Amino acid sequence: ERAPHRKISCLPSFLTRDLRYWNLEPPLVYSFVSKTTVHFRGDLDSLVSSLLLCRSCAARMSQASTPAKRALLIVDVQNDFCPPSGSLMVKDGADVIPHINKLKKECKWDLICASQDWHPSDHCSFASNNKGAKLFTEITMESGSKQMMWPVHCVQGSEGAKFHNDLDLNSIDKIVKKGTHQHVDSYSAFFDNDKKTKTELNEILEKHGITDLYITGLAYDFCVGFSALDAKNIGYNTTVITDATRSVAEESAKSMKKQLEEAKITQIGTKDVIAELSK
Repeated sequence: ERAPHRKISCLPSFLTRDLRYWNLEPPLVYSFVSKTTVHFRGDLDSLVSSLLLCRSCAARMSQASTPAKRALLIVDVQNDFCPPSGSLMVKDGADVIPHINKLKKECKWDLICASQDWHPSDHCSFASNNKGAKLFTEITMESGSKQMMWPVHCVQGSEGAKFHNDLDLNSIDKIVKKGTHQHVDSYSAFFDNDKKTKTELNEILEKHGITDLYITGLAYDFCVGFSALDAKNIGYNTTVITDATRSVAEESAKSMKKQLEEAKITQIGTKDVIAELSK
């Protein structure tokens, strides 16, 4: 037995438009008497389900039809993180620079950003500012948070805070400073470690409509890795370019690699990125 006709009025016009476009008849048979009114057979739940399906289809089509916009993020390629004399130098840290320069030159980017560690001299992460603290050990701060003790590094305005001379700064669109607050560290280029304060990076990426973020720099097991995890959580398609980054320590590198894999963050080399994004 055929279900009786039902009528529903005052629908938003985009919903009736979607029903027309997707032509989702089963389990409904409907006709339109105006832009905001529909006649249909079946129950109201079925109509609602069809409307929701229409909206889902439209959203997926819109997302699929939006071209990807790609940004390169260069994390903390600064003198204090690089040999031969950086106060917190990462082994072979300067070796990332040729890869980064090559990526900048040979790939088509919609935006290039660089982050810069930029600490006050009394920063909480410096072992010398915490009585009795030992380098490369964690202490508990007054706030209750854990903080790794580092040598003094990347002090605002110092030579160590400058970008490495070999890094090509041409075509870098935005520089984002991080770690600027005395009482909290900032590994990620997006947030301070307590997640209470954010940098301007996400706002910049959103303003430029970025969908895909490729991350390089120092160091893989700290600032690069945590930037990638935050980028993924925010919603960016995130890639870490593995030969364009180096790690502080083997153990922390293994831990970060596992975290990135569990977050389903892509990890590939410069050659593969250039093959995908070459101009």
